[in-house]
Amino acid sequence: MSLELVATILGGLTIGSALMVVISKHPVRSVLFLVLTFFLISSNYILMNAQFLAIVNIIVYAGAIMVLFLFVLMLLNLSKDNEPKSPFYIKIAAVTAGGVLLTVLIAALKDGITVGATSTVDGSSEGLVQNLGHLLFTKYVLPFEISSVLFIAAMVGAVLLAKREKQLID
Repeated sequence: MSLELVATILGGLTIGSALMVVISKHPVRSVLFLVLTFFLISSNYILMNAQFLAIVNIIVYAGAIMVLFLFVLMLLNLSKDNEPKSPFYIKIAAVTAGGVLLTVLIAALKDGITVGATSTVDGSSEGLVQNLGHLLFTKYVLPFEISSVLFIAAMVGAVLLAKREKQLID
């Protein structure tokens, strides 16, 4: 089987499982489809010879984040009885927002589709952590630092919310 055929099959499976995340009516099944989506994304990373990103994706997202999602779902005990009835105008707003998002996505991807390999690293060192670190701290240093500040702000916000919640209980 050729590499292009495997990539096409994996891409189709990834899109299918991502659609099942949204389509599934049961929240636990939706989370399990999301885990499958993360594993399929990791297999796409392996096809692109980015093994480090594949392992990090499995450990962080399919492991830690999905356990957290399942814990929250079990804690909330969601069911159809607890779900409020949504008015018709909210459904219209959701369809409109989805259409606008689809339009923006198509406009963004229209110029971004390229055919062929565009790798600038030689074949022997492709996919190494050293190359990833070099790119993160040279070409992508500003987005990398902005995301780190964002993560620190999120952690501080979570701690402050937890302390405030505890003070309200006491």
